[in-house]
Amino acid sequence: MKFKSAALATATALAVLASGAAFAQATDTLAKVKASGVITMGVRDSSGALSYTLGDGKYAGYHIEICNRIIANVEKAVGRKLEIRYQPVTSQNRIPLVQNGTVDIECGSTTNNATRQKDVAFLPTTFVEEVRIAVKANSGITSIAQLNGKSVATTTGTTSVQTLRKNERATGVNFNEVFGKDHSDSFLLLESGRADAFVMDGAILAGNIATAKNPADFKIVGEVLSVEPIAIMIRKDDTAFKKIGEDTIKDLMKSGEIAKLWDKWFMQPIPPKNTRVGYAASESTKAAWATPNEKPMEDYAKK
Repeated sequence: MKFKSAALATATALAVLASGAAFAQATDTLAKVKASGVITMGVRDSSGALSYTLGDGKYAGYHIEICNRIIANVEKAVGRKLEIRYQPVTSQNRIPLVQNGTVDIECGSTTNNATRQKDVAFLPTTFVEEVRIAVKANSGITSIAQLNGKSVATTTGTTSVQTLRKNERATGVNFNEVFGKDHSDSFLLLESGRADAFVMDGAILAGNIATAKNPADFKIVGEVLSVEPIAIMIRKDDTAFKKIGEDTIKDLMKSGEIAKLWDKWFMQPIPPKNTRVGYAASESTKAAWATPNEKPMEDYAKK
């Protein structure tokens, strides 16, 4: 009996040690990628010029390029070339996939807010977004007040859903919310006439309009509904990996390289159609570059 108890205690201790080792690896990305030779980048199919698919398993965009710069520095730190694997994520699954280790660095279009900071960590804000409304150019809609009785599209799992609800309560405007599974699906709701408007980050709206069949058929209108810091996301408590990410982004900001990357992806023609998004960096974005920070959205709402 004592032998069985001792064996059970030993097995339990080994299990605890094994789970502890697994946890340590899950929060030590450098050790994980050095051992495997692989780093997994979370990417979006249709997050405007931030992160989008070129087809055939290839991805491009402003955040993709910044993440590639970070990964180049990770390779220096671990002393080996890494295979980059792309993992498409959605607004609904991006945080769980970072938490459970499926994705090492999420390079999409994620708002840094206080709630999310409880579950994941963010690198310094790469731009400050304004949530706006996209409509058909001939709709006559110019403000959220004119959405009363209309159908409004947004993407499931995004902060724009909360923005919509807050504005509905504040103004008494009653509209029907329709949800796309991703940003291209939400834009399709507008394009096909199943929605009268699409509420989302301005850069994402501009990117989807730029790649539409007839870009002139759409426009961005109305009030700024919210101001949101957008950032690259990683796991919490991953100190060494976070420092490489922070240092890389701060170096891009200090050198002025990040402004050149913005110009490349938002102001110049981009693949695959060589269309131009035409979305200039806001003064809030330039301020974030001048003073790197990881402030959540709630700090931007303070007067």
